[in-house]
Amino acid sequence: MKLTLQGLTNRKEWLQAGFRLPGFDYPVVWERTGKAPCWIHFGCGNIFRAFQARIVQELLNKGVMDRGITVTSGTNPAAIRQSFAPYDNLSILVTLGGDGTLTKTVVGSIMEALPALGGSPKEQARLREIFSSPSLQMASFTITEKGYALRDAPGRFFPEVEQDLQTGPRHCRSYLGQVASLLYTRYQNGRYPLAMVSMDNCSHNGDILKQSLLTIAESWEKKRMVSEGFTGWLEDPSCVSFPWTMIDKITPRPDETIRRMLAEDGVEDLTIRSNVTGSVAAPFVNAEACEYLVIEDAFPAGRPPLEEGGVLFTSRETVEKAERMKVCTCLNPLHTALAIFGCLLGYNRMSGEMKDPDLVRLALSVGYQEGLPVVTHPGVLNPEQFLREVVTLRIPNPYLPDTPQRIATDTSQKLPVRFGETLKAYLARPDLSVRDLVWIPLVYAGWLRYLLAVDDAGNSFSPSPDPRLAQLSDIMKDFHLGIRPDTEEICRKLAPIFSDITLWGVDLIACGLSWKVAENFGRMLAGPGAVRELLREMRKLPADGIPEDLRQNFSENGK
Repeated sequence: MKLTLQGLTNRKEWLQAGFRLPGFDYPVVWERTGKAPCWIHFGCGNIFRAFQARIVQELLNKGVMDRGITVTSGTNPAAIRQSFAPYDNLSILVTLGGDGTLTKTVVGSIMEALPALGGSPKEQARLREIFSSPSLQMASFTITEKGYALRDAPGRFFPEVEQDLQTGPRHCRSYLGQVASLLYTRYQNGRYPLAMVSMDNCSHNGDILKQSLLTIAESWEKKRMVSEGFTGWLEDPSCVSFPWTMIDKITPRPDETIRRMLAEDGVEDLTIRSNVTGSVAAPFVNAEACEYLVIEDAFPAGRPPLEEGGVLFTSRETVEKAERMKVCTCLNPLHTALAIFGCLLGYNRMSGEMKDPDLVRLALSVGYQEGLPVVTHPGVLNPEQFLREVVTLRIPNPYLPDTPQRIATDTSQKLPVRFGETLKAYLARPDLSVRDLVWIPLVYAGWLRYLLAVDDAGNSFSPSPDPRLAQLSDIMKDFHLGIRPDTEEICRKLAPIFSDITLWGVDLIACGLSWKVAENFGRMLAGPGAVRELLREMRKLPADGIPEDLRQNFSENGK
């Protein structure tokens, strides 16, 4: 069975193998999408194919939508050519239930796949044609938090961004420079309204995207490289909107076990490929069933009826509350904490960590004891129910091949949001003290220990990709396992790190947490097994705020 349009003509063979197939008239949808595109998505990764593309297919199957979606890659045109073109833009979604059930779906809602950078003249012309179309309602993004950055850690523009600022919109080298150029094409060809929808896990994601694009546009307009009024058009929400969103769906890298299973079903040519950036792609994705997408309902050109596919449309205020609940308290901080210590303790599955009493206590304490006290109820989702689902069903799912190594990617970019916002909330509350926090400082110390690239057994490991890894590793080079400096020395040597607001969201020295972080870090340096020893000691701390039934998962005697 070949994953191509021709291969799907033998529907009986696919259905007998247990696959759900597209249930719409593909040639008709393809033609309509080509003539009048309504949705283009930047970022051809796994979550897009597991979530957004699948929703579109469901709505096509129901007859609620009549056009598919166009996807474009970022800086890697090979991702398009290797993972989409040979398969006629089809992909397979394997949904992994916590009870072991598997749902296999062939997703055929992607009508076009184009490189945003590095494409042929024909591909570039097609992108500009799409952005010139009055039918286009939204451009969405899943390009990760770092994808919106224009500057490096010291505050300098990246070289490709600097070049775009100097040369203008004609031949952009940066990702967002290209996006700004495409928006300028729309401005020049009718000034049609459009929603620019970031669906990445970062606070106020719409504003982050808007500010980056405005920085580029303002530079161009100041240098008279674009028509006067372009920036004003981008700033007018009735012309171009930047809705806030909250997205949630655990989508690990394509797993070899899943590939073999699909091959046994008879599906051919399902190669898993890695690129130079460390990302992994394949013509299939594996993901959990649970998912949430909450979007600010701000679409000046209208929008597809995505609520029919379970998307929640609401106010900006509600989105912010839902996003903060998930990213800052109820899921992402637990993920990062477990990823750091999972790498140190030799785990290669997140689900395996949730059988470890020490790590269960870590996750529950980060969530219940230090996260929930500052969570804001979003109304559309219940934080306590959401958190319980995370710690009892989602992370422990043994059939979800997610790894701490994947989640540890770009940790330096995640910490200021996933924990820093909680620290800010504590600092803003007169009834709470940031100095009473215990578990978040432990996570920070664990990450410093992680940067040494030596696990708790004393074995070297390769840290996950991170844009600040080289810089931070250089600062940490004086620290070694088995040589325990005193806390004062650690505070002195790591003062540049502790005071770096871009890492933590706050100045750890100023808020009084640096000493606690340094003390924990020093204890983890004592020798092999020191990380485990500290976690076991921490497990004995009072468990106030953690539900009784969950305490059995980390208590010594089940009480």
